[in-house]
Amino acid sequence: MISLSSQAATGARSHGAPVVIPPLPAERTPRIVFDTNVLLSLFVFADSRFAPLRAEIEAGRWLALSNERCLGEFRRVLAYPLFKLEPDAQEAALAAYRRLAVLIEAPSQPPTVTLPNCRDKDDQKFLELARDGSAHWLVSADKALLKMARRDKLKGLFYILTPDKALASLQVDAPGLAAGAGEGGVEQPVRQPA
Repeated sequence: MISLSSQAATGARSHGAPVVIPPLPAERTPRIVFDTNVLLSLFVFADSRFAPLRAEIEAGRWLALSNERCLGEFRRVLAYPLFKLEPDAQEAALAAYRRLAVLIEAPSQPPTVTLPNCRDKDDQKFLELARDGSAHWLVSADKALLKMARRDKLKGLFYILTPDKALASLQVDAPGLAAGAGEGGVEQPVRQPA
């Protein structure tokens, strides 16, 4: 496990409680599910501070998982008037993600693992994708999903974490940074025994 101050993980001040970042497997490529809002940050907003997460996918160090239902939601959200994206820009963002993502087929047999129901029914598909794709992490900023993570409802299946925590995980092995001695006065993550 990796632990860092809450401020380092989220940019917010806390009461000094450590934030734990679940470990990723060293023996194989980590399998990651990103919810739609995170995908917008990675594939639409070029100035996203989460660009290093996309770089992990592009470099093949992380395996992004998706399915037709999640891609359908991404396509719908790209068309929202709020984003003012031209059809060509919408298709480019979707195509860029599709090129990188591994599509997980719906299981042919009923799943043996029953998931808890997410309060937001629209988010259930991300839990199902994480389960069906044997994901290590579901990266989300969605309050309903994060609430499930805090309650340990998915213990032993996969972890749900914020994009900030996923980003902080990259700093652990960043060359030239000593643990605990971060740049700009921000505490860096420190590995904790599992």
